[in-house]
Amino acid sequence: MKRVRVIPVLLLKKGGLVKTERFKAAKYVGDPINAVKIFNEKEVDEIVLLDISATSERRGPDFETVKKIVSEAFMPLAYGGGITTIQQVSELIQSGVEKIILGTSGYTNTKLISEAAKQVGSQSVVVCLDVKKNWRGKSRVYVQNGTQNTDLDPATYAKRAEDAGAGELFLQAIEKDGSFKGYDLDLISDVSNAVNIPVVALGGASEIDDFTQAIQKGASAVAAGSFFVFQRPHKAVLISYPTQKELKEKLFTRIA
Repeated sequence: MKRVRVIPVLLLKKGGLVKTERFKAAKYVGDPINAVKIFNEKEVDEIVLLDISATSERRGPDFETVKKIVSEAFMPLAYGGGITTIQQVSELIQSGVEKIILGTSGYTNTKLISEAAKQVGSQSVVVCLDVKKNWRGKSRVYVQNGTQNTDLDPATYAKRAEDAGAGELFLQAIEKDGSFKGYDLDLISDVSNAVNIPVVALGGASEIDDFTQAIQKGASAVAAGSFFVFQRPHKAVLISYPTQKELKEKLFTRIA
């Protein structure tokens, strides 16, 4: 039996917990600290916190909010959003954040990836790849909350991040975000085969079997947002997480 990380992803916007669909239509779903307390009880492996308004508002991380959330989290926490300097990286790690996630700045300033890896260790530096197809149907990495096309294919972008010093990749298919239609398995396979560092798959999970398929395609860990926040079919807000028994029976025992 192989055990893999199953990671809830919380999106922050102006201090509140929100959920998006295809990176749009952010819906308020509650208080992030309350969500973290529930996930504590569920014994989750790790949690990811992404401030989706930081970059668009051209500001750095909200350290006060991050510190409050970290103080309530019993599990390792990774944070992304508005990180542009090595000083911010240091402050986040000192605040108790275990991993920092670089999105737009990982593209505009690859030197920051290298500097962060040297300062806090590559295992604590994650580069985010937000991917969608362009008008020609080619998968490309986008930054600035999915609005700016880098014109780089995901595999090339992933290798560049690895070479710069990233210790992990956070791979998200924008078109799958909030869709409950399963992961982009071809994307996961392409990126996982291009690098030698862990790839965390995100975007589209609707059941535990989706986790299994993502791992079988090469992902080292799986993450989800809507799957852990909404109860279908009406998308009522309900923070949930599979029991360890469910994960063992439906995921861990089914992967090599």
